[in-house]
Amino acid sequence: MRFYTKEDIQAFNQISFNYIKATQDGHVFRITLNRPVKRNAFTPTMAQEITYALAYAHYSDDVWCVVVDAEGPVFCAGADLNAFHDPTIDQANDGLPTPHVPITLGDAFADLSKPCIAQVEGAVLAGGFLIIAGCTFVVSVPEATFGLPEVKRGIWPMQVMASLLRIMPPRKVLEICITGKSFSADEALSLGLVTQVVENTQIKNEVAELARQICQNAPLAIKVGMETFNRLFSVPEEEKHTFLKAQLNKVVLSEDAKEGIAAFREKRQPNWKGK
Repeated sequence: MRFYTKEDIQAFNQISFNYIKATQDGHVFRITLNRPVKRNAFTPTMAQEITYALAYAHYSDDVWCVVVDAEGPVFCAGADLNAFHDPTIDQANDGLPTPHVPITLGDAFADLSKPCIAQVEGAVLAGGFLIIAGCTFVVSVPEATFGLPEVKRGIWPMQVMASLLRIMPPRKVLEICITGKSFSADEALSLGLVTQVVENTQIKNEVAELARQICQNAPLAIKVGMETFNRLFSVPEEEKHTFLKAQLNKVVLSEDAKEGIAAFREKRQPNWKGK
């Protein structure tokens, strides 16, 4: 991860966060946006806290799945522009290590090599798309709404475009950027922005079940597979199969691959080690 090193996250358990909550249950690591009075609009410090938590998940062998949820009725209203222009509005977190390059949330999620589930129970606006577009899965309640209203404020969702182009057709990306219209969870599902719509009484159970399914599978294979997927976009076409064969060899020679084959033959559940 470009923002923090493995050494930077060693003090993670001593960090007190201002704008998020971070908890772990088994192999599932949860990041909760916790600025509900401001509709979870992120400040520079909040973006740094999210990135640091993602770095911890990225480097921790014991984390196999990440869940991102939010306190309050709005999942995320994007960037708090007032806080970005007036540092006195933000509450700095002096306990965090200094990032090695300036924080960009879209890149922070792109660098994460673990499956990430967004549990969306409220509106997602503007820069909030950087979070949900950066997650592997987005589970939403039917009542949630989505929109990029920047053009109504004389702005354009620049960084959001890069994240959306990984998961949506270019013309649809331009459409929602240009119109600034709000759309439903079902529309977001048809666009590929949301991966599942479930009733609000069931969303916690559905996310928990999805995380459980993820954690049943080989964590190293998933990690290397996701890293390979992300790198594949920059590999020249004529080199892709050579690159992929080399990546496959890494997985085939792993302890988890040997354990998976042995467990299959012995008709038992594998005991993954992430090695």
